[in-house]
Amino acid sequence: MQLSDLAEKIRPIPDFPKPGVVYRDITPLVRDPAALRVAIHQLVHPFIEENLSAVVGMEARGFIFGSLAAWELGVGFVPLRKPGKLPYDVQSVSYGLEYGESTLEVHVDALEPGDRVLLVDDVLATGGTAVASCDLVRQLQAEVVGCAFLAELDALGGRERLGNERIHSVLHL
Repeated sequence: MQLSDLAEKIRPIPDFPKPGVVYRDITPLVRDPAALRVAIHQLVHPFIEENLSAVVGMEARGFIFGSLAAWELGVGFVPLRKPGKLPYDVQSVSYGLEYGESTLEVHVDALEPGDRVLLVDDVLATGGTAVASCDLVRQLQAEVVGCAFLAELDALGGRERLGNERIHSVLHL
């Protein structure tokens, strides 16, 4: 399976969740075991030798790729959740999205100071969620080693918002 085959498995849905936004539906890709296997391998390959402590993934689609990336790398997975979903003490960060505002939370003991973390999500769009996630990881005194995305929507400029972060995107759409 080629990378172009992976790109064909991501279905664009225009005007969702609001007019002017093109949603990237990854369900056809995750339904295909060969495509999913290639996607996860390509996602984590640059970070195999990084001595990572954990993979962090954002709700909700980041859970899919993040947990599989953590398994592939042999490290734990830390979920960043929407407000009110975690049962223990949390640290939170609020941020703007291309279509609204949001907040992410993490358990205060999910990461230890000095942990080396790979941030994983399905799509890098405007970068708001990724920037907020990096901030949240750093609030727990962990190090963001890199950010890995299945697809990057180049025209939306998310890479620029992430500044000096190490970014790896499997696909550029």
